[in-house]
Amino acid sequence: MAQAAALNCSSSKSSNTDWRGIGLVFLFFWYFSGVHHLLLQAIDAISFASFRLATVASALWLIPVLLAPKYTRQITAAIGLVLWAFSLISLGYFFIYHNEFSQSVLFIIFESNPAEASEYAAQYFAWWMPPAFFIYSLLAWLIWRKLRPLSISRKRAGLIIALLAGMLFVYPQYKHVRGGVISSAAAAESIVKRMEPAVPWQILVGYSEYRQQLAAVEALVAKNNEIPPVSNLSDPNGSTPSTLVLVIGESTNRQHMSLYGYHRQTTPRLDALRQELTVFENVVASRPYTIETLQQALTFADQENPDLYLSTPSLMNIMKQAGYRTYWITNQQTMTQRNTMLTNFSKQTDEQVYLNNTRVQNSRAYDGAVLDPFSKVLADGVEKRFIIVHLLGTHMRYEFRYPPEDEYFKGRDDLPEWADAERTQFINEYDNAVRYNDFVVSSLIERLRGTQLKSQMLYFADHGEDVFDTPPHKFVGRDEAKPTPAMYTVPFLVWQSEAWRQANPQPLAGVTHRPYQTAHLIHTWAELVGLSFDGLDSSKSVISPKFQERPLLVGDPSAPKGLIDLRPLLNQTK
Repeated sequence: MAQAAALNCSSSKSSNTDWRGIGLVFLFFWYFSGVHHLLLQAIDAISFASFRLATVASALWLIPVLLAPKYTRQITAAIGLVLWAFSLISLGYFFIYHNEFSQSVLFIIFESNPAEASEYAAQYFAWWMPPAFFIYSLLAWLIWRKLRPLSISRKRAGLIIALLAGMLFVYPQYKHVRGGVISSAAAAESIVKRMEPAVPWQILVGYSEYRQQLAAVEALVAKNNEIPPVSNLSDPNGSTPSTLVLVIGESTNRQHMSLYGYHRQTTPRLDALRQELTVFENVVASRPYTIETLQQALTFADQENPDLYLSTPSLMNIMKQAGYRTYWITNQQTMTQRNTMLTNFSKQTDEQVYLNNTRVQNSRAYDGAVLDPFSKVLADGVEKRFIIVHLLGTHMRYEFRYPPEDEYFKGRDDLPEWADAERTQFINEYDNAVRYNDFVVSSLIERLRGTQLKSQMLYFADHGEDVFDTPPHKFVGRDEAKPTPAMYTVPFLVWQSEAWRQANPQPLAGVTHRPYQTAHLIHTWAELVGLSFDGLDSSKSVISPKFQERPLLVGDPSAPKGLIDLRPLLNQTK
């Protein structure tokens, strides 16, 4: 009987599952991604989604341990060393940039020369970094020291592995299958995107995406280099020193700017500069998306000829041809699949400054970062400059577009009755973003004015944003299939220095009421700065005496029958 009891006791022990041990193994693997994401959450740098995905992805490494539980320490040590090495890169990047590592970081690294890299390292190195790395590594080792071979039956281990595989690889495909779309490429991309926030995928996937996007950019740049220049280009300014600035905003609806009559003081600094500005009242975007808008605004393409951006010179090409040294300063993301065309445009200039290396758009990135690089360019001694500054503006998430200390609108005072708590929060965050954008744009003007150069600046936004502006006040964002004026009404204003106005007198005040579309910006810009060339159409320049009013076509130009004239909708809102 004693022997039977001993056998029963042994059997009971072997059937127990060491849940505490499994939890410790998961904690060990999670540590290398989780600490980084906890720090990001602590400073509210990114949305919670990345933390959640990194936590789920960390469970992948439980599978090899459950397949051979008696080798738990050996397997965790081997995997842990790899995760630790990759996590040091992500952690180091956080110490410097306070954000997630991304493929854009690799683009900046490989675009920099060794001298720039060493200067950068010296600038950002801090004494506390080595001790921080040591403490981080020590804690990982202490967790590993507590790990022991797991006690778990084969059957239960197999069940857990099946559940993990389902969570990691099957569940992400659910919405594709539910929508009737079964694609191996889409399935793989879905899995990769969910794994990417965790190490080592953050680095490995980032490098793979960097290589893909770099190849796409290089192909576009090579194609642009084959485009012949414009013919018969002339510039009456000749070699006279001039500084020309084009500031491209993002997602900013002029209906939320006090400069355009909004009831909240969202643009106090531009309001104070009002006497120095020419403010155009009726300018709209052609598309509610950045890339599609700029493919037209920066080239000869428009809604009726949308593909001309591939076969005609860009604004950057023309300005270089006119003898200007060209610059692109951007706070937009760089090497992402969506932003390949933006990077192509930037590479058409002589010098580029990339400031936003975040992995996802929903990360904190403040446009104030463009001010110092802008001042540095203004002081570089070049006589003829053309500078493009591309802002992140008021892009969603709105709360990530301004520092917490710049939160100005908080309550629901002066908001309509239909603005409940949720809508009030959205509107306040958007208006705060507009107010911070006012600080950035006005600061650019003030820094340019402070140089006392012969100069001018044009600022416009790529598109607007509907923030519950349209009855029944239930929509926030953009939807080309259901256009509203708020998605397209954009600020469009010009500042000129006294030296520029004296050398180039232009009667702009009488043309600010004209209905105009940014798709034809290249024609207005050329006349504004005094260029002429074959292909310039003065009837498409809002400042020209030959200007002709046209339908303000919005919609997807790949389906021409779906294009609509926005003017009737605009008239309804007046």
